[in-house]
Amino acid sequence: MNEVEKLKGLGEDIRSSPDAMIGAIGEYLYVRGRDGRLVPLVANQAQRNFEINRGEKNIVLKARQMGMTTWIAARFFMKTITAPGVLTVQVAHTREAAEGIFRIVQRFWENLPAALREGPHAPLRRSRANVGQMCFPELDSEFRIISAGDPGAGRGLSIQNLHLSEVSRWPGDANETLAGLRAALAPNGEMVIESTPNGAYGCFYEEWGRAATNGTVQHFFPWWLEEAYIAAPIRTEDYTQEECTLVARHNLKPQQIGFRRALEASFHGLRTQEYAEDAITCFRTSGDCCFIADSILDRLQALPTPIERRRDGAMLIWLPPLERKKYIVAADTAGGGAEGDYAVVQVIDRSSGVQCAELQQRLNPLELAHIVAALAREYNDATVAIERNNHGAAVLAYLENAARYTRVYAQGEQPGWLTTPASKPKMIALLGSLLVESPDLFCSSRLLNECRTYINLPNGGTGAASGTHDDCVMAMAVAHAVRAELMTRP
Repeated sequence: MNEVEKLKGLGEDIRSSPDAMIGAIGEYLYVRGRDGRLVPLVANQAQRNFEINRGEKNIVLKARQMGMTTWIAARFFMKTITAPGVLTVQVAHTREAAEGIFRIVQRFWENLPAALREGPHAPLRRSRANVGQMCFPELDSEFRIISAGDPGAGRGLSIQNLHLSEVSRWPGDANETLAGLRAALAPNGEMVIESTPNGAYGCFYEEWGRAATNGTVQHFFPWWLEEAYIAAPIRTEDYTQEECTLVARHNLKPQQIGFRRALEASFHGLRTQEYAEDAITCFRTSGDCCFIADSILDRLQALPTPIERRRDGAMLIWLPPLERKKYIVAADTAGGGAEGDYAVVQVIDRSSGVQCAELQQRLNPLELAHIVAALAREYNDATVAIERNNHGAAVLAYLENAARYTRVYAQGEQPGWLTTPASKPKMIALLGSLLVESPDLFCSSRLLNECRTYINLPNGGTGAASGTHDDCVMAMAVAHAVRAELMTRP
């Protein structure tokens, strides 16, 4: 049997049998090994596990450099070149990553038998091969690699095989991009969403969380499945309790514990993210998060139960006002409306800084002014600190003229707190230090979960990650900034 006939006979086998796919890839496709040499793509443990357990819809959570992007590219390439009318699309998180994947696929094609590639009627002759696209006219099949940042990525296509790579790092509105690509997937098409973790927020985190309920097969691949991840061995008598537990659960070797120790020295708190060990703690820390994740997570495990819930749960009370105590009522304002940002009010004890109450609700400036005034009167005529940016000026006006409340914090002669590019970093730094040094000050899971998704932005500023909110964070930052300033006044 010649190469052309052999290739034609592969199509059904590789679609129905994991062993056939693994064998075909090992026979036909070549990659650059870690030493730079050209070698057959022989499945490692993670790649084999994926192939055996995959479904029609898949999501892959993995440690770094597990070879999953290469493997998915390989299996989709084999599916593209063994059947007519197939469109495969791989979506990378950046243009540079897309070009890197294309070089891998280009190497697959270049090292196929010449009889398949050369000649006017060769089944895998290409009519087009640029950076990002291969067309095989004899099959009417195509392999495309694009960037998630490309305008209208995937729209208007009918895709049989869809690989979405490093989704946790996609730019812009990743949920919108993913929705458009999903709509382009043909019925019974195969999809793989794949990424390393990048914080407990965003499109990939949400997709992983809902996979169990929407028929998507979850694949988790910890770092120790990669046989190259070893270092100088650690003596078993020197293992920590945590290391002993890992060894008992996963049968790790002393060389792997040595590698893990080296990771800890190099990556510090990001080890659990970059070299995942389980599908929960790998989301705990984000390299982009402004705050120390461990202290936030520890506090989330020990939060007190509110003693009272008001406004259908929008307002939570943990500590009632005490006689002769002084309080601060701080507000981050919003314009109101069903789709707008939340208005948030934080009540803290002026002497200790402890959180007493919190309101998070979509309110217009007039409604917010009346609620702030009522809370301030309840908490012993508290000092009211309104962030006067944006809608804050309207709230301050309503507070004085409609709610008749005048005990308002002022900066100089100007009522309210102004958040500026100069003051904001100091506010966030103060809040961050309190989260580490005095986490017991904070009682709200809404606030702490916002802290987990409050990140360093590409423009050098800080704010909520895409698809999340920071209203609770900013209201609490205003409360403590005002408290710190009041503590210095005579």
